[in-house]
Amino acid sequence: MALRLYNTLSGMAEEFVPGGLRKDSISDYPPASIYSCGPTVYGYAHIGNFRTFAFNDLLRRYLKFRGYRVDHAMNITDVDDKTIAGAAREGVSLSEYTGRYTSIFFEDLSTLNIEPVEHNPRATESIDAMIDIISRLDEKGIVYGKDGSLYFSIAKFETYGRLSRLDTREVKSGLRYDTDEYAKDDARDFALWKAPKEGEPYWDTPFGRGRPGWHIECSAMVRRIFGGTIDIHTGGVDLIFPHHENEIAQSEAAYGEQFVRRWIHVEHLLVEGSKMSKSLGNFYTLRDLLEKGHSPRAIRYLLVSAHYRKQLNFTFEGLAQAESALARIDNFLLRLDGVTAGDGGNDGLAGLIDGFIERFTADMDDDLNISGALGRLFEFIHETNALIDRGALPKADAQRVLVALRRVDSVLGVIFFSAAVDDVDEERIQRLIKERRDSKKAKNFARADEIRATLESEGIILEDTKDGTRWKRKR
Repeated sequence: MALRLYNTLSGMAEEFVPGGLRKDSISDYPPASIYSCGPTVYGYAHIGNFRTFAFNDLLRRYLKFRGYRVDHAMNITDVDDKTIAGAAREGVSLSEYTGRYTSIFFEDLSTLNIEPVEHNPRATESIDAMIDIISRLDEKGIVYGKDGSLYFSIAKFETYGRLSRLDTREVKSGLRYDTDEYAKDDARDFALWKAPKEGEPYWDTPFGRGRPGWHIECSAMVRRIFGGTIDIHTGGVDLIFPHHENEIAQSEAAYGEQFVRRWIHVEHLLVEGSKMSKSLGNFYTLRDLLEKGHSPRAIRYLLVSAHYRKQLNFTFEGLAQAESALARIDNFLLRLDGVTAGDGGNDGLAGLIDGFIERFTADMDDDLNISGALGRLFEFIHETNALIDRGALPKADAQRVLVALRRVDSVLGVIFFSAAVDDVDEERIQRLIKERRDSKKAKNFARADEIRATLESEGIILEDTKDGTRWKRKR
């Protein structure tokens, strides 16, 4: 079965073909080129942002699982209206201000077990590429100036609006927007290059001093890194118009070639059924949730557990359910670790594992049907637990199950979660476990509960089994 991904531009799920030309085998394809709109680094990213970033991670992980090579860029927007205003408000340089929040962002990605991508270009490092695009547009008569700024004339790009289906909206060519973000149903000429204002950073260019508009930045970074048409461009649905629409217009008008083969957009995240808003008190950054005691592993699980083209209602009940699902996985890992049967093989296990991987892959090939794929995981856990219950899973086969789990976790990133945990004193833990056991025998249940609580506060979970008490790190 071929991998099919939905394309916002065509409105259909299409077979994924890196480079645009079908090959005999996946290994023959060039690396899949992916560009993901990254953060504007003017503050802490919120959990709605991280839904999109977690999806980007799921996508790249699955492409690699299927055997594709990946060349992935996620930009850092480090100059725009918001970053300039933030730096001015704090009285620091733009680079100091954005550098701080860029570091915080990368720390948050690591906390959520989101893989580093191959490129993280900064807008301020791509000014030459912006100049090249604007110069080409100017040569074609698509640019006009007003009060020292340069604007893209949307009337001169005939296919403007095809990504966002603008045919039902009024296109107001000749009217201009200077702000980076504006009404979602009001298409006007947009700023490519902005005249400098007092106190703002600026660059010297062939068309005068100034600084870039927001939309030109991504087009320039795509061109600088990939040099031409890319396979996939991702982002939230809120970026379809105007940002991605304008990226297409300026890139294709400048270079006369297709900008992106497939656009993938992630739906909105709601919080407790409402749009996230500081005024409603439901606006959360990742660090807000961590301070409330929620684990990054559960947050990641919840963020990736719903299909990317469906709205995700982020609730604290949902986080609790994510923790329960992960506890079921952890208990299964403990049972596998405790298998002590002989080395003889189970004849049916190979078919069980192969069937699991095949069904997991089939679901993910269907436009990354993560809900179905997670269902396959828990079916596999249930079926393997049944083998353990019957004493029909030898120790050697338990290792084969772990290999299968590691394979699917290369996609999911939640089973063997790699969140940082300080080294622990294992001898002390074992002493406390013995003391707890002795306390329970002496009916000193208060002390036994105190030991459990102490260890849990240190990130150590105790698990009482028929073979004794085991401990594990809190994930």
